Amino acid sequence: MATENKKGFRGPTAIAVGSRNGPGRKKRLRFPLAPFVLLIPWFIGLAVFRAYPIFRSLYLSFSNFSLLDAYPRFIGWDNYVRMFTNDRIFNASVIATLRYVFLGTPAVLVVAFFIAYVLNFKLKGVNLFRTVYYIPSILGGNVAVAILWTQMFRTNGLVNAALSIFGIEPILWLRSETFAPFVLIMLSAWQFGSTMLIFLAGLQNVSPSLYEAAAMDGAKKHQMLFRITIPIISPVLLFNTINVMLRHFQEFNAAFLITGGGPFNSTLFMNVYIYQRSFAELDFGYGSALTWVLLSGIGVITLVLWLTSKFWVHYSD
Repeated sequence: MATENKKGFRGPTAIAVGSRNGPGRKKRLRFPLAPFVLLIPWFIGLAVFRAYPIFRSLYLSFSNFSLLDAYPRFIGWDNYVRMFTNDRIFNASVIATLRYVFLGTPAVLVVAFFIAYVLNFKLKGVNLFRTVYYIPSILGGNVAVAILWTQMFRTNGLVNAALSIFGIEPILWLRSETFAPFVLIMLSAWQFGSTMLIFLAGLQNVSPSLYEAAAMDGAKKHQMLFRITIPIISPVLLFNTINVMLRHFQEFNAAFLITGGGPFNSTLFMNVYIYQRSFAELDFGYGSALTWVLLSGIGVITLVLWLTSKFWVHYSD
């Protein structure tokens, strides 16, 4: 139904729906169209930049397609069969990714929770410390941080110089299959700021009366931590665990800029391998198949974590 404003302009700003409400009476419901018209650019962006690439990559995962080809050639499940039966680099990439996720995620959670637990006390200048500890998360895994981290862990870098004071021989941090993954894990744990702030918000919602009652019953600090604090903030712990885990599964910058996936594929995370196959070797079909395997793995692990959370996550109700 067209509407008319004070200046006489008529436009399709609303739709009237008629319905009987009693004998001889008609109730009119008005649905404004203007919000939906304003959302059209967002829907176009969602379709062009989100939905289309997702379904396009799914189709390409069942095809043989290079950037030099005019059209993709459908090959069915061949990419997935080759991936699981005849690709040793894929196996090494999966191992490197899972090791990074299952070691890096607890490292970030432990560091972030410990800092948040300390900053939750009423200390002098605590707001300054909260800001300082958040700075690494602002910097993130950008190029400058990657160069700094590389310089620190090189053979004659700052870390080995500090260890030499205690008589420890220089360690080949970035050239060792054993130490290179832990260098990236330490970089991940260093960027704990956002996780720490979420933990801090959860800790501040714990009622002080619970600690007072526990103290009157003779509970120790560590007992309060494991019997009161952690169970109460367990929903926050679940939220942070999923977020940090997803961030580790999607890690690219650190491995690509610092180690390049080496040495011997020990830091060849899935995203780095996808980049190599898709953009270095121009095998977009196989790269798309790798992407969907990664997505499926993330979905399965997240689902398992969510389903098992009922055994250790405690909600207020």
